[in-house]
Amino acid sequence: MANRISIPNPVKELFKQDKIALGMNVRLARSGDIAAIAKTTGHDFIFIDGQHSLYNVETIGHIALAAIGVGIAPLARVSSCDDPQTQVLLDNGVMGIVFPDINTADQARRAVARAKYPPIGTRSVGGGYPILEFRAVPVPDAVAALQDNTLVVCMIETPEGLANVEAICAVEGVDVVHVGSNDLLTAMGKPGTFGSAEHVAALDKVIAACKKHGKVPGVGGDRNLARQVEFIRKGMRFITTNSEIAFILAEGSRVTGELRTALG
Repeated sequence: MANRISIPNPVKELFKQDKIALGMNVRLARSGDIAAIAKTTGHDFIFIDGQHSLYNVETIGHIALAAIGVGIAPLARVSSCDDPQTQVLLDNGVMGIVFPDINTADQARRAVARAKYPPIGTRSVGGGYPILEFRAVPVPDAVAALQDNTLVVCMIETPEGLANVEAICAVEGVDVVHVGSNDLLTAMGKPGTFGSAEHVAALDKVIAACKKHGKVPGVGGDRNLARQVEFIRKGMRFITTNSEIAFILAEGSRVTGELRTALG
């Protein structure tokens, strides 16, 4: 019998319950220990940034396996919907791919094709999957379990992508449509204007399109807690809180600041 095994994706399990998934952006750490820190600080997933950081696939794979071990979902952002590393990341522990700069439905379909097995996509079937603890699993069972496990996130980061968000949301195989606030606002000629009328209108448009087509809306880039709460109340369900770099800087600055103040 096919699909006798299951590999629950913690983020997908939260979505089934209409709960919020909170993720930590990871750009600096090179050890799987960052997954345990993300778990301890209340995160549901890590967003390993292979687009802007100097990660190689082996390092991402090691961090991903550590995340699986502590019970949070390892997601990796690749360079584009045509990134050939998508396959190897999914074969080696990553539970979901974040595709940046998705501007058209065609690009969304190319993203899905990279991440999903036939008949939805064109992902190649491998073997000896670490996410299955390298067990010998019948191919039909492995393919079905991995197909269900894999999360596909498409990012809206340009006015073109925002204009085409309805068509992007309609693409089969897309799970999350995530607004990259920094890039979107910069592309709109309004960098850093988080919470502006234009920013809020863009988020509202994405939330409405996701609701219409049964996708999960997400947002990142805006790190203001009050606005994050408001975005969640509006319907956002996939949120990146901040990066490990920012958390280190914030706590380090707080401690040294208090020490210097106390010492006069």
